[in-house]
Amino acid sequence: MVDALQTPLLDTVQLPSDLRALAPTQLRQLADELRQETIAAVGVTGGHLGSGLGVVELTVAIHYVFDTPNDKLVWDVGHQCYPHKILTGRRDRIRTLRMGGGLSGFTKRSESEYDPFGAAHSSTSISAGLGFAVANKIAGKPGKGIAVIGDGAMSAGMAYEAMNNAAQAGNRLVVILNDNDMSIAPPVGGLSAYLSRIVSSREFLGFRDLARKLAKHLPKPIAAGMRKTDEFARGIAMGGTLFEELGFYYVGPIDGHNLDQLIPVLENVRDAEEGPILVHVVTKKGKGYAPAEAAADKYHGVQKFDVITGTQAKAPPGPPLYLYVFGA
Repeated sequence: MVDALQTPLLDTVQLPSDLRALAPTQLRQLADELRQETIAAVGVTGGHLGSGLGVVELTVAIHYVFDTPNDKLVWDVGHQCYPHKILTGRRDRIRTLRMGGGLSGFTKRSESEYDPFGAAHSSTSISAGLGFAVANKIAGKPGKGIAVIGDGAMSAGMAYEAMNNAAQAGNRLVVILNDNDMSIAPPVGGLSAYLSRIVSSREFLGFRDLARKLAKHLPKPIAAGMRKTDEFARGIAMGGTLFEELGFYYVGPIDGHNLDQLIPVLENVRDAEEGPILVHVVTKKGKGYAPAEAAADKYHGVQKFDVITGTQAKAPPGPPLYLYVFGA
């Protein structure tokens, strides 16, 4: 929770450039304020809440580390983007979410240059990020494609089709797997964070590149053995064998709510010559709001609600849904 005596940092952050001017020690306070603002806004408008609360720290970390909007950030699915909208110049309209003439409940290109792709449901983010990355590569312009994709969206074929073609983007493509339901490989405290930081570091990647160059001059069986040993060791320690087979350099899993872990790993990924890279973060849907954490659906989609109690207003009756009419 935010100390009432502290000066609100969120009042000073209109755009990510303001966020990047903060000291790293201030980011925890900013994240707490961002979470409270998201809860307060959705309490007024209704909408998607749990998924946005789960990516508050991740949103802060991405905008702090990467050069958005020059680096193209794509959210998949788009309804987790409310904290992103608050940090990208739309806080003054956040209480118009999903209202006529108000902000969209998803990313929307006509709203902001920080919404480069109109992603909704789902599994399109990696394809979009790949497109942005390759376009910049062809044009000789700086800029990465960053795709934030949930574990549910990773079950669709389109995501794997994009990953299968991602090698051409090289280090310009970063995929962040937001694992908030079924953890592919649970983080194990400080050891997991330490391993993630080490294998994403410039020193490790530089050594790995040197080893690859050396391997070219060795007999093929030895070179193949070196490569398999590297992949096997990191796969056992970190659980990324599947993504390695698809051509990604895997980092994780890391705690998606710990800024002290997120920031250095994302900085390493930003500066790496290795790529494409997949960063596996583990988050908790509804994080930081007790009624959401206790609810079975983690307050995925809610009506207007009382912020103190979490009690939702009763939805007004509407016309029958097509689903029920045609399913009858």
